[in-house]
Amino acid sequence: MNIVEYTEFLVKSICKEKDLVKVTSYEGEEKTVLEVLVPESSMGSVLGRDGKNAKSIRTLVNAYAYLHELGRIELNIDSF
Repeated sequence: MNIVEYTEFLVKSICKEKDLVKVTSYEGEEKTVLEVLVPESSMGSVLGRDGKNAKSIRTLVNAYAYLHELGRIELNIDSF
């Protein structure tokens, strides 16, 4: 399982509309950017109260990246 699949698994586990979740990866100069797109109706559950769910997802993704020596990861969560 790579980091994109792992991130997708995490977001789909808390998202209401699992079929519409999309995670893409972009390589930057100093970091890898993961773009997470979720439906607007599921944005509240993905972000959580005061952003706690989003912070937890970022923590787990960064821990995965650290364990697999992937370098710096930036996680962007957006809706469509």
